[in-house]
Amino acid sequence: MNDFAGVYGVGDPAAALRRLGVEPAWADERVAFGGAPVWSDPSGRVVISGELVLDNAPELRKELELPEAAPGALLAALYRRGGVAALSRAVGMFAVALWEPAKGELLLLRDGCGARTLYFAREGETCWFAARLRGLRRCPAVSRQLSLRGLAAYLSFAYVPGSLTMWRDVAELRPGAALSIPDSRLYDVWSPRPQELEPLSVEEWTLRLRALLEEAVRVCLPECGPAAVYLSGGLDSSLVAALAARMAPGRVASWSISFGEEYPSELEWSGLVARHCGIPHHILTLPPARMRAGLPATMAALDDPIGDPLTVPNYALGLEAGRHARVVLNGEGGDPCFGGPKNSPMLLHALYPTGGSREAAYLRAHLKCYDDLPELLSPEALAALRKDGTLEELVRPYLCDAPPPGQPHFPAYLDRLIHANVCLKGAGHILTKVNNLTAEFGLLGRSPLFDRRVVEASFAIPPEYKLEGAVEKAILKRAVADLLPPEILHRPKSGMLVPVQAWFRRDLRRYAAGMLLGRGARTRPYLNRGLVREWLAYRGNLWPRHGVKLWLLLSLEIWLRAQEG
Repeated sequence: MNDFAGVYGVGDPAAALRRLGVEPAWADERVAFGGAPVWSDPSGRVVISGELVLDNAPELRKELELPEAAPGALLAALYRRGGVAALSRAVGMFAVALWEPAKGELLLLRDGCGARTLYFAREGETCWFAARLRGLRRCPAVSRQLSLRGLAAYLSFAYVPGSLTMWRDVAELRPGAALSIPDSRLYDVWSPRPQELEPLSVEEWTLRLRALLEEAVRVCLPECGPAAVYLSGGLDSSLVAALAARMAPGRVASWSISFGEEYPSELEWSGLVARHCGIPHHILTLPPARMRAGLPATMAALDDPIGDPLTVPNYALGLEAGRHARVVLNGEGGDPCFGGPKNSPMLLHALYPTGGSREAAYLRAHLKCYDDLPELLSPEALAALRKDGTLEELVRPYLCDAPPPGQPHFPAYLDRLIHANVCLKGAGHILTKVNNLTAEFGLLGRSPLFDRRVVEASFAIPPEYKLEGAVEKAILKRAVADLLPPEILHRPKSGMLVPVQAWFRRDLRRYAAGMLLGRGARTRPYLNRGLVREWLAYRGNLWPRHGVKLWLLLSLEIWLRAQEG
């Protein structure tokens, strides 16, 4: 992955870009691009640069009659032919800028599912933009002051959702959007929409979904050379491994994580799948000392912090798999797109309201620090936060019965939850994590279950096919029933069992106390140190969530320190 960056509207854009530490690859008197390839349409009237993987490039070459065109030139030609609306035809992973000198218009564009990120900062008529947040560290428009709303969102979600970032002066372009500069017009190029529910039987939908899954995996596999698969032994990673093994026999190997024999693991299941698929299987063991040692590099590789305990395992897997392959596939996306178990608390809340809003229930369902914010934040941080609006406002457009203008309305409540999960957790956590923690090792991370065509299908499939009574992801299980052992299809969801609860009782406790309570703690102005001290002593009503919440705080502290480099 390239560290794409650019600037619009300064007197000498090439020189301004160099001051960010980026060597210009292309510039004129108003715009400069650097850190990524530059393309143009056949007429040369549209210039484009950025990070781009175009999965439907063969189809677009035929449509545009450009048989030899590179993906960037195809995107530029699409824009030249049909304007912003035509960009909805592009399927893949991209964060790009399109410049049309004759019009003086710059367009920032991000793919629909958010597999790539694009950040920007405005200062008068000037706009700075970059595919990585670290690309704007030296930007004169960025004060490096923390966004307290971004902080509160991180503590509640374990990631920073939507257009928020951890920096007050920087915004993230939402997935599927195009931002026009200098007029600041925001276009909806592609986003999940309610689909017409075709009168298909569950058997017909099963066949259609299977074909889509096969195509989604096929486009992720390299044309030659080996591919890696992260294999937990759950349904989603297992079906990706099984399809990849069928399509690229002899070229696929899998990797799993263990935290040591004394802790529960899913190795029994991942080993079963690897044997069933006939692929080599590798196990990487991460004791607590290695987890602690890996935290600084992991947090430095991320844009906004992610408080998921799987960040360090994902970083370690990237390092290991990157020695064997240049492309790595994962099973991310099955739960958000097909009604996985994390929707259960919200569905129960809808059936049996226990007081409080849907938005608050959604935030509580993350089981992080949402309810702790009034006590966890320092008085100064809490007072400043109250001026910035509530976190519930971030969630409301997805869950309410009457969404605001321009926001799609999904009649089925399950589809509203899926929409929220795809747009918030998918783009702000899952895909961002995959992108950052594979690119660090020169790997191309691919998430077939977040293929846009699979996401579209998930909204066209009737809700009762996705959730059949108590059977979650039912249609997904039907679609791959012939690929996997029955034990995998029918086992309950457990997730990767990271033993942070035990670690903070023993191995990480002293280290975390020094980081979070020492005089040099970067979180000191924002957190109630007395409450943090109680959590480290495992006092209070958190049981058994102390470990998860302490990991969240420790990750934040280390991320803040990494930003000083």
